[in-house]
Amino acid sequence: MQTQDVITKTKWAIDNAHTTIEFKAKHLMLANVKGSFMEFGADIYTNGDDFTSSEIDFWVNPASIQTGDSNRDSHLKSAEFFDVERHKKVLFVGESFMKTDKTGYYELSGELTIKGISKKIKLNVMFGGAFKDPSGNEKVGFSITGTINRSDWGLTWNTSVEKGGFLVSDEIIINCDLELSKEEEYQK
Repeated sequence: MQTQDVITKTKWAIDNAHTTIEFKAKHLMLANVKGSFMEFGADIYTNGDDFTSSEIDFWVNPASIQTGDSNRDSHLKSAEFFDVERHKKVLFVGESFMKTDKTGYYELSGELTIKGISKKIKLNVMFGGAFKDPSGNEKVGFSITGTINRSDWGLTWNTSVEKGGFLVSDEIIINCDLELSKEEEYQK
């Protein structure tokens, strides 16, 4: 009789109080305008504490966008950008989480869906460490960066400017800092 190896699955939860989901774009090709999403969540599972085995389903509520300007926020929520009336979530489903040749760095690949359009992307991940907080809860931290072209997801609104170029860059820089809490472990 053959015995099967028992795998310990671990569920992780985002610590929303210590996590930021941010982006930036060039305005008039001069200065960066930054924004963030205030509502987000994820289902994250690993084999033990091995994040290279991770299963990641992450979502953002695009209606929770904040850029520091209410008129700009309203425009970004409109049909010209995120169309939040018809598209309630931006989704990312991780497909692989692989170590790179640099210690503590990983590449996260997956599918990003915005406005019903899904495209494969790659993100750079830096592992920030693992600690127990004063209450004894196990925590891990990651910094995630990457670049996408917004027009690939139908976010194409723009206007040309007098000296050439456009009002808003097509390139969007993603910058996320995540703190995760170990929620539960179970045998599979």
